[in-house]
Amino acid sequence: MPRYDFDLLTIGAGSGGVACSRRAGAYGARVAICEELRVGGTCVLRGCVPKKLLVYGAQFADAFADAAGFGWTVAPPSFDWPALIAAKNNELDRLERIYINMLKNSGVEIIDGRGVLVDPHTVEIAGRSYTAENILIAVGGHPTVPDIPGIEHVISSNEALDLPQLPRRIVIVGGGYIAVEFAGIFKALGSEVVELIRREDLLHGFDDDIRVALALEMRGRGVEIHSRTQVERIEQAAAGGYSVFTRIGQEFSADLVMYATGRKPNTPGLGLEAAGVKVNDNGAVIVDEWQRSSRPNIYAVGDVTDRINLTPVAIAEGRAIAETLYNNNPITMDHADVPSAVFSQPPIGAVGLTEDEARRQYGEVDVYCARFKPMKNTLSGRDERTFVKLVVDPRSDRVLGCHMLGADAPEIVQGLAIAIKCGATKKQFDQTVGIHPSAAEEFVTMREKFVRPQKAAAE
Repeated sequence: MPRYDFDLLTIGAGSGGVACSRRAGAYGARVAICEELRVGGTCVLRGCVPKKLLVYGAQFADAFADAAGFGWTVAPPSFDWPALIAAKNNELDRLERIYINMLKNSGVEIIDGRGVLVDPHTVEIAGRSYTAENILIAVGGHPTVPDIPGIEHVISSNEALDLPQLPRRIVIVGGGYIAVEFAGIFKALGSEVVELIRREDLLHGFDDDIRVALALEMRGRGVEIHSRTQVERIEQAAAGGYSVFTRIGQEFSADLVMYATGRKPNTPGLGLEAAGVKVNDNGAVIVDEWQRSSRPNIYAVGDVTDRINLTPVAIAEGRAIAETLYNNNPITMDHADVPSAVFSQPPIGAVGLTEDEARRQYGEVDVYCARFKPMKNTLSGRDERTFVKLVVDPRSDRVLGCHMLGADAPEIVQGLAIAIKCGATKKQFDQTVGIHPSAAEEFVTMREKFVRPQKAAAE
């Protein structure tokens, strides 16, 4: 008789947990996965996929506006928010069924209920105990909000994806990728948008030039951005809606207030202490390069580790565990040069080091920049600009970072990520023939180094 009920028991059926479980099951392991909500996790149900569908819907506003410049006569368009939400929900239902079938086809047993660790080899789910040789924690994270008066009135990105109607005016608090993406969605679909951020610029952690360029374009689209602004309290207005008061006495009125000020791992109440699993100050599971926690048979992937919180990273981490444990193929996830995208309007694609990161690691660096009006906008009439940037190590000539703001930036940077991963040099970029006319060709045609003014560099 087997010593344990399963070889692997996964807690959480999001992207990372499903990826690991499926592959382990395909290799012949006895695998179970438990989920307290719906199979698919944050990315499929409350994050990447539904948000991107809303972004696609919002982009039609530009298409209608641009059409006249290309000879089209377009009747005044109208937008139906409930229709978009219903279509989005139908697609999420379809994806959930696909995920369930993929797990079953790999021989993975799906157990409904919240999993709680009892000891290093036991998980309690819906009042029943299950044992496993190895346990994978893949429970993801959740939005967080500060403890201020009136915070009970706000929504998070979770609720923003299922609003019954489009708000006439919305205040979004936060300057990260979730905040700027929803600001773009709501603005394009017809809402008045005010965004309040604590820092000077949006998107902390991205390249500074990209951050400044995005704010410029968002303001050009009519998003009202207030920097260095902290909310003191939120009050429900007598006539309906809400008033947001800042620490310096500003008041902003809105039908809806959304907070996008960070996320935390879903580790409270998971039984980690009982199992001897250590977490950091943010509640994230501490893991080594093999995704092992402080208990060698308990692993963790994805947002619950709070390292690089991206779906493809969680998937790669999960697959690495399955390969290592059940396919005699020990591998680890390489967390260097992971590309990322922000589906703002316009979108961002980035891979490698920012200019500041490169200067800290390499000292002096060469920088190449280009800012231009895309060819499409010469007839559309929009003044939106594209910005591209390369960061290069002058000693080795290796390209350390690629950054882009503009139409199709994520699609373009995905290909450049391969070059960065392979250690491509600026000379090799220069020797590459560009595709003309395209925005992507700018990455292989930039020749003049950008010299930053001394005063700006000192700042």
